[in-house]
Amino acid sequence: MEKISPITEIKGIGPKTEEIFQKIGVYTVGDILLRFPRTYMQYPPMIVPEDLNEDTFVDGKIYGICLRITKSPFTKNTRSHKTITTLTLSGIEMVWFSAPYVKNDLRAGKVMVFYGKLYKKQNHLHMDQPKYFDPEDYANLVDVYLPIYSLTKGLSNETISKAVKQLLNEENLFQDYLPNDIRKAQHLCEYNYAIKQIHFPDSMDSLIDARRRLVFDEFFLFIMAMRYQNKLREKEKSDFCFKDFSFVEGLIKKLPFELTEGQMKSLMEIKSDLEGSYKMQRLLQGDVGSGKTIIAFLFMAWASHLGYQSAIMAPTEVLASQHYETFQNYCKEFGLNCPVVLLTGQMKAKEKRESYRIIEENPSAIIVGTHALIQEKVVYQNLALVITDEQHRFGVKQRETFSNKGSAPHILVMSATPIPRTLGIILYGDMDISVIDHVPSKRLPIKNCVVGTKFRPKAYEWIKNEVKAGHQAYIICPLVEESENSEGENVKDYTKTVSEYLGSDIKVGTLHGKMKGAEKVAIMESFLKNEIQVLVSTTVVEVGVNVPNATVMMIENADKFGLAQLHQLRGRVGRGDAQSYCIFINTSTTKTAKKRLEILNQSNDGFYIASCDLKLRGPGDFFGIRQSGDLAFTLADIYQDASELQAASDAVDSLLESDPDLMNIEHKALKYEMETSIAKQIERMNL
Repeated sequence: MEKISPITEIKGIGPKTEEIFQKIGVYTVGDILLRFPRTYMQYPPMIVPEDLNEDTFVDGKIYGICLRITKSPFTKNTRSHKTITTLTLSGIEMVWFSAPYVKNDLRAGKVMVFYGKLYKKQNHLHMDQPKYFDPEDYANLVDVYLPIYSLTKGLSNETISKAVKQLLNEENLFQDYLPNDIRKAQHLCEYNYAIKQIHFPDSMDSLIDARRRLVFDEFFLFIMAMRYQNKLREKEKSDFCFKDFSFVEGLIKKLPFELTEGQMKSLMEIKSDLEGSYKMQRLLQGDVGSGKTIIAFLFMAWASHLGYQSAIMAPTEVLASQHYETFQNYCKEFGLNCPVVLLTGQMKAKEKRESYRIIEENPSAIIVGTHALIQEKVVYQNLALVITDEQHRFGVKQRETFSNKGSAPHILVMSATPIPRTLGIILYGDMDISVIDHVPSKRLPIKNCVVGTKFRPKAYEWIKNEVKAGHQAYIICPLVEESENSEGENVKDYTKTVSEYLGSDIKVGTLHGKMKGAEKVAIMESFLKNEIQVLVSTTVVEVGVNVPNATVMMIENADKFGLAQLHQLRGRVGRGDAQSYCIFINTSTTKTAKKRLEILNQSNDGFYIASCDLKLRGPGDFFGIRQSGDLAFTLADIYQDASELQAASDAVDSLLESDPDLMNIEHKALKYEMETSIAKQIERMNL
């Protein structure tokens, strides 16, 4: 079997399962091995009932409890002819649904370990659908790291695990393309070993080694592709003549607010690029709420004034729609007679055709959209300025594809990810960098608090009072629905809980990534119109949505998120004139979690938070929810893995200095892998 072999060559995968795998981009043997676990599960140490007391018991936590069975389970049939089996031992009530076989397995006199989430119900402890094990078998599981994969409907974790195990028994499927001198210099493990250990690690040390190798590879290939392409690409001349900046100065005077010093500095840097002889390649970096969108509009309006088209690509339908409405309102306020057109994938065919027509017939249109802007059907006229919003959601090749839609248009990339400047220079080596380092002065600083789970009732009351005052609130949960393999609050159950607490007068909405695009847009539009007062959501709201009326952000299981992501989420409030608040619910008892969250409690500065995160997060931090997907890396995290990023950058520079065109025989495999990596990235981004 080879890595390019179809997955149907794996025992147990037939045509139906193959179709399901293809939905998640898995077509070959190599694809499935490169679909790494999203986290790992370890069975908790075995305990006895005496170990549970008021100080140690955590409601909803997963336990493995060793119990002697003193009586047979009781089974009854419901009216719908389903069975319910119950067994109460040492004050712990256990319930199984539609599992009549349990009665035969659990006979009096046996000693078993019962595994599951333990809840307090009235005066007793309760466990639903617990798994049960022989104590010796359970003891063997405690030290094992079990991979947990991202799934889709019809695909189980067991199916992926079995397939991967079968493949790992094969001889080495991958050629180690990394030059030996680099591998030795960086003390990196062999590639096939890394693949095996990332799926089924023998120990935490081997997992750390495997992850470090694969993270290095991701950074190395990314930077290599970027630098290699830059060497092939000469600095392009610009065919566009940007002049009469007094038009933009006139718009600035009409603004109902003053631009900050950072905004003005960035504005002049971009102006200088546009007025120059060469195509602009610039990153505009600014913290959440720093005012990047108005900068984008001013330059798009300037392009329109000069008879040029401009386009801004947002990562979500919701954000694109919001930009569209914002730009339309600006045009009305400024008295500008230029068409603003929206194009997204969720639009109806008739609406898309109309947008295509407007774009083709109006050489001065301001165009707003999502990935639909880079589809072949779009025909641009005089596209002079291309802006991508939230760069970390797009691949480098995707950005290039967008720019190729016009005749070498100027490129402006906007990002709210607070990347320290040294990392920015590595990641965006082909771009100049502008930074907006202050938020508008009229905005009040967000008031933060880090609290435990006992504070929830007070937090609900706070939200209720803010809603009564006419405001709105977000509540963020790490999970969509209850999961056996992950601990944390989930959106579906939480929505019911908070709805019951807040009462029927307050409308509570639900938003998560598994919903269809049109459904997500409808929910966010209802929230924008205050038809929904409290939005219970996963992290899908972190990208740029502007709801000035929202004044409370409550984040459940805050200890499970990266600091940069928490800061992004917090940035959804504090966007209006009213005082805003962020409540971080800490469910961890560790000192590290408390220390990390205290940084957010003390500061609203994203750049300061990012630098602290670099110091606190180590390469062994595998568990919980990682930072949001910067630059579409699979494993690598630019904060957590900053040292590997620097090492990869240095290795690339050294290699290209000695062999600029990668002509040495030992570099042929690397060149092929780099080109394949670029193709994979394009595929991941649905181009």
